[in-house]
Amino acid sequence: MVPERLRPVLDPAIDLARLFEAQGAHLYLVGGAVRDAFLAKLGPESDLDFTTDALPDRTEQILSGWADSIWLQGKRFGTIGASRDGRRVEVTTHRAEQYDGASRKPEVVFSTALEADLSRRDFTVNAMALSLPDLRMMDPFGGAADLAAGTLRTPLSPETSFTDDPLRMLRAARFIAGYNLQPEADLVAAVTRLRGRLDIVSDERVRDELDKLMVVADPAPGLWFLVRTGLAEEFLPELPALGLEQDPLHRHKDVLAHTVAVVQRTRPERLIRLAALFHDVGKPKTRSFAPGGTVTFHHHELVGARMTRDRMKALRYPAEDIDKVGKLVELHLRFHTYGMGWTDSAVRRYVRDGGDLLEDLNELTRCDCTTRNAAKAKALSDRMDELERRIAELRESEELASIRPDLDGKEVMAHLGIGPGPVVGRALGFLLEERLEHGPRGHDDAIALLESWWARQPEAQPTAG
Repeated sequence: MVPERLRPVLDPAIDLARLFEAQGAHLYLVGGAVRDAFLAKLGPESDLDFTTDALPDRTEQILSGWADSIWLQGKRFGTIGASRDGRRVEVTTHRAEQYDGASRKPEVVFSTALEADLSRRDFTVNAMALSLPDLRMMDPFGGAADLAAGTLRTPLSPETSFTDDPLRMLRAARFIAGYNLQPEADLVAAVTRLRGRLDIVSDERVRDELDKLMVVADPAPGLWFLVRTGLAEEFLPELPALGLEQDPLHRHKDVLAHTVAVVQRTRPERLIRLAALFHDVGKPKTRSFAPGGTVTFHHHELVGARMTRDRMKALRYPAEDIDKVGKLVELHLRFHTYGMGWTDSAVRRYVRDGGDLLEDLNELTRCDCTTRNAAKAKALSDRMDELERRIAELRESEELASIRPDLDGKEVMAHLGIGPGPVVGRALGFLLEERLEHGPRGHDDAIALLESWWARQPEAQPTAG
């Protein structure tokens, strides 16, 4: 009997399994769906992965009579994708795959035995299968018991698992954090020994796994695992480097502990979490000692923004992601430059600088305060509350979302009788500063300001005859 809560998910899978059964093949639900069923997290939106003893050509034939559409990009690895009624499934022939000593691409060997397939999966909690349509549980490596005990193990030895696919070492961090699992000592030791193997994994796969870690509810246990095993040194050396620097603003923490705390405090959205992860990476390079032994990190936000962009480029992040995260790192101290209060001009400049990242910038600023000093924390929170009130007030009277000069380039050229060139840019820069400092002007006032500015420019002065 299928539990009622699982019927929306499993009933279509059972129907599909009967098609395989009619063709003399067997179908199993595997991986994350089985794990999530144990954790009561399986729902209609969950991805369904299946494995079968049918070879890829046979699987394609069976699915062709069932699916609305089929895709074959993964066929050489044994995977046939299909969609029916908007629901996507993937069916993979039982297989074992591994990397050789230098290749970034796995070698795939098909198998007819389910246990051989499960043995090559990353962790025991993912090495369970549900036989369909009879709903028999297949758990040869004790994954259900490990879930209950909160243990992270590999089905075979950790050395075998991580040699087969070194990305699994990084994936372990996500499972530790996302499922509150404790890694076995042998697993930790294997990651520490084999961490250099991560070098054969493509930058894109590493990036995607880092992104998945960033959006679990609390990435902190995974980040500490990466640092303590040395795995972070292989793809994100800026992170462990923070453990060497003492931050005078957070005396109870080094910068690494502070960074992890900031990541924890931000909402589980990929780009703001990445900004939190990178926001202080410039501190080791900018540390200096003032008289009296005070430690300073002047301009670490600018240095850190460059380092962030370089690292994200190395991990093959899209340019848009690099720009957004780099900008948040560069601006994360901007709030603190307005220490004397929020004048209209200061608010306009802050909003202009934040642009479409303003809300993320405000959140990062709030989360960057990890002090245990309640008075300091309240003072910063009050100042941020004041800023957000001032932004709301000005938005009611001005178009803050798109602050620009009160005249455009064509109007400047027409009124001054000049053509395109650097003078127009200087004029627009002057008008923008006026707009930021004093708010929007009417057209006539803007023309008067332009004329006053122009009268002071060398280009407007008569030349000697």
